Amino acid sequence: MRTMLEQVILFTILLGFLISVLLSPIFIPFLRRLKFGQSIREEGPKSHQKKSGTPTMGGVMIILSIIVTTVVMTFKFSEASMNMFLLLFVTVGYGLLGFLDDYIKVVMKRNLGLTSKQKLIGQIVIAVVFYAVYYAQGLPTYIRIPGTDISFDFGWAYLILVIFMLVGGSNAVNLTDGLDGLLSGTAAIAFGAFAILAWNQSQYDVAIFSVAVVGAVLGFLVFNAHPAKVFMGDTGSLALGGAIVTIAILTKLEILLVIIGGVFVIETLSVILQVISFKTTGKRIFKMSPLHHHYELVGWSEWRVVVTFWTAGLLLAVLGIYIEVWL
Repeated sequence: MRTMLEQVILFTILLGFLISVLLSPIFIPFLRRLKFGQSIREEGPKSHQKKSGTPTMGGVMIILSIIVTTVVMTFKFSEASMNMFLLLFVTVGYGLLGFLDDYIKVVMKRNLGLTSKQKLIGQIVIAVVFYAVYYAQGLPTYIRIPGTDISFDFGWAYLILVIFMLVGGSNAVNLTDGLDGLLSGTAAIAFGAFAILAWNQSQYDVAIFSVAVVGAVLGFLVFNAHPAKVFMGDTGSLALGGAIVTIAILTKLEILLVIIGGVFVIETLSVILQVISFKTTGKRIFKMSPLHHHYELVGWSEWRVVVTFWTAGLLLAVLGIYIEVWL
């Protein structure tokens, strides 16, 4: 039984990887013909201006790969579950929200895309629908301290936590998508860690979904690594953010998400601290936020920043697994 499950996990990663890799040579020229090119902020690092026009909205390939891989592997080796439905619902929901944002930016030439209010409302609506289904299924509303049997039941207040996590998590992952391959690599590591933890809990449906994401983003990374031939856009980053938060909720590892997704948390904190510092003192803590841009502006090459963040993400993922499994 265990050997078969291990084979399923391996086949899932390979299938997700192959679908992304095979879609890319078809999808990238299609995006280029439609002139779905990335607009680069003028206030960003000057070195990024040469990336202007690079096809974006590549997150569509990631989402398609995740859906096909998850559905195929689930129906072949497992059974459809409510967990799987919730994971796909949030991933596709946030992906569609990101797609709309990208479409407005690229096609309608509104560089900011959806307004902050519009995006927030969309994120909250998806979170509320997710919680409604989650609650109707009688799924638990407690959070557990990692590595212990101590838990706290939030009751009705769990809805607030779910909204906060989905909105905050999707935006945090979105902020990390700023350099070639940065989010693809860190996401693969984080989802890989949650796959191990879901497996450890015998939540094989969640594990299958998690490794489907790993395969999809690694396949995308082939074309997204520096110099990137395609960007995932908000379509991909919001979908990945929603997906990883949903996994944390279903595995009751909400607190551990802060550690395993530590890179995303640090990137978000750098933006928050920068804004607070500038508004209160008129001074900036970092040369630019999110944090990855700061390191670029102090002279690090883009590849060095990316590899350093990947390494940090790997160390945090290992720490998270250690706390939950071996502590």
